[in-house]
Amino acid sequence: MFQKFLNLPRFHKRLISVLADVIALFFALWAAFSLRFEQQFWVPNQEQVVVSGLTVVFTIGVFVRLGLYRAVVRYLSDRAFLTVIGGVTGSALMLIVLGYWLEVLVPRSVPVIYAALAFIFVSGSRMGVRMLVMHPARHNKERVAIVGAGETGLQLCQALEQGTEYRPVAFISFLESNHRALINGVPVYDVNHIEKAVRLHRVQRLLLALDVDSGVDRKRLLKQLEPLAIPVQTVPSMAELIAGQKRINDIRDLEIEDLLGRDPVRPDNAQVAGSLYGKSVMVTGAGGSIGSELCRQIIQHRPRVLVLFEQSEFSLYSIERELQAINSIEGLGVEIHPLLGSVTHRRRCESVMRTFAVQTVYHAAAYKHVPLVEHNVIEGVQNNVFGTWHTAEAAIAAGVERFVLISTDKAVRPTNVMGASKRFAELVLQGLAQRQSGTVFSMVRFGNVLGSSGSVVPLFRDQIRDGGPVTVTHPDIIRYFMTIPEASQLVLQAGSMGQGGEVFVLDMGEPVKIADLARKMIHLMGLEEKSDENPGGDIEIVFSGLRPGEKLYEELLIGDNPQGTTHPRIMMAREVSLNWALVDEFLNQLSQASQMFDCEAVVDILKKARTGYAPNGGVVDLVWCGVDREVEEKLRDNVMLLR
Repeated sequence: MFQKFLNLPRFHKRLISVLADVIALFFALWAAFSLRFEQQFWVPNQEQVVVSGLTVVFTIGVFVRLGLYRAVVRYLSDRAFLTVIGGVTGSALMLIVLGYWLEVLVPRSVPVIYAALAFIFVSGSRMGVRMLVMHPARHNKERVAIVGAGETGLQLCQALEQGTEYRPVAFISFLESNHRALINGVPVYDVNHIEKAVRLHRVQRLLLALDVDSGVDRKRLLKQLEPLAIPVQTVPSMAELIAGQKRINDIRDLEIEDLLGRDPVRPDNAQVAGSLYGKSVMVTGAGGSIGSELCRQIIQHRPRVLVLFEQSEFSLYSIERELQAINSIEGLGVEIHPLLGSVTHRRRCESVMRTFAVQTVYHAAAYKHVPLVEHNVIEGVQNNVFGTWHTAEAAIAAGVERFVLISTDKAVRPTNVMGASKRFAELVLQGLAQRQSGTVFSMVRFGNVLGSSGSVVPLFRDQIRDGGPVTVTHPDIIRYFMTIPEASQLVLQAGSMGQGGEVFVLDMGEPVKIADLARKMIHLMGLEEKSDENPGGDIEIVFSGLRPGEKLYEELLIGDNPQGTTHPRIMMAREVSLNWALVDEFLNQLSQASQMFDCEAVVDILKKARTGYAPNGGVVDLVWCGVDREVEEKLRDNVMLLR
């Protein structure tokens, strides 16, 4: 029966609502007079019936005018009750006016009693229907506890109450005084009683809704939530809500920053802005993980021109479209130029820099995936070493003021071709910094970037959702981590600080054990690790062994005596450099070996070039290992003939 009512056309529902209110208002008038005259079966006279009828008609008209019948009962808000209060107040005043005007006996207390009863009946009927409508859905909703009893938590609770997926059953507060209080009808528990709250209310999911100024130690909180083995998710930040990018009920997995458990690096925005505002800036590898985030942050500092240089057509299209949207919405007025090209083409790079009068270059284009570069040695060296050299020479020729190389911690005592090629690229820029003074070269070296393409976090997340196993190369493998925004902020900061030839590194705090990171993700996604001690667990961690060129520990410094800078979290490494004549000689040797596709010669040159390269295995280039030696000799002969 009730379901049939819910399925009626909206016009019919409104007619029923009007009829119900007419009956409720007449009853409220009769009850008000009965209570005033203290008569159990009070019967109105003709004049009182007329006054009552006119009052009811007027009240219905006021309700219609105020839009009460347009409100969907399922989604009634506080505003609807204010509408009812306004309507019944006007109705009571009309009752007084009609009584005086028509000279009908209406005692002074009757309008007051009538207004109170009318509000109870009109609003109560709607609340009753709302409860009936929402009650079946409540049983089908997932039971969640909201961690954070502030403004953000309250907004989330109200949004979820209107939705169809989640039902808030408890608030978790960080104030002991809030324990056992009620917020929006939902019980509040102190964070120290979270285990009891989860068990008592059969919580199926925890949602983090922390206010920006809450001062909560997120790392400590996650450590407290981890043993509960319940999925932990978060809501968008206040900045995203204000910008209209997200809604409060857009639930998502924990941010990478939460898993990192470390305060992010804060840049000196004034110094960075001074080096970018009104300038012509070029980013190579603009469509990559680091390059694209660099572009997002650079555009906020309002450069005059932003040149996006990228060899991947789709990546360039994606970042250009995103930046154009930001530029338009925020009215930044930046000229954005998307250009296809490879950093290995010196003349292309130089023509681009000259055309747009580029003043600062952020060189993010590189092959960074260790196993892939191990299997593609020549291409890795061409892109990382010669790409950096050609782009740097183009910058010098075009009169670029600053050139910043995005380097890696794998360049420190490298055990793989990728790290050795990036260290050689650093040596190239240090040599160029000594050779000339027109362009200021600097390098920024940081650890693994969480959330980038190839990062372990999205890989682990996908493996956990697929039911496992989670693959970790070694139980003791350790890495330094930072987020993409942090890495980009550091690059921009260093770009404004460099004087020529410096290698900047970040104080990244304690390194993270990859196996522990995997376990934390398993627990915070509401699952248990499957092991010998817990054979009934959900997700198993499998150790696959170190990959070619991979090592257990990464370092950020070659020496042990870093120099401080004006930024408390940024250091300057004291590293060995080579003069340009020696660098040039190694480049020529490396070029010849690359043209002959001689991977062993390439590896030997990287060792001799003072990169600190110490491979932990033989050459595993897929073509080199599979090529027929007779074919190899013919290739060499052909190369020599072409020369």
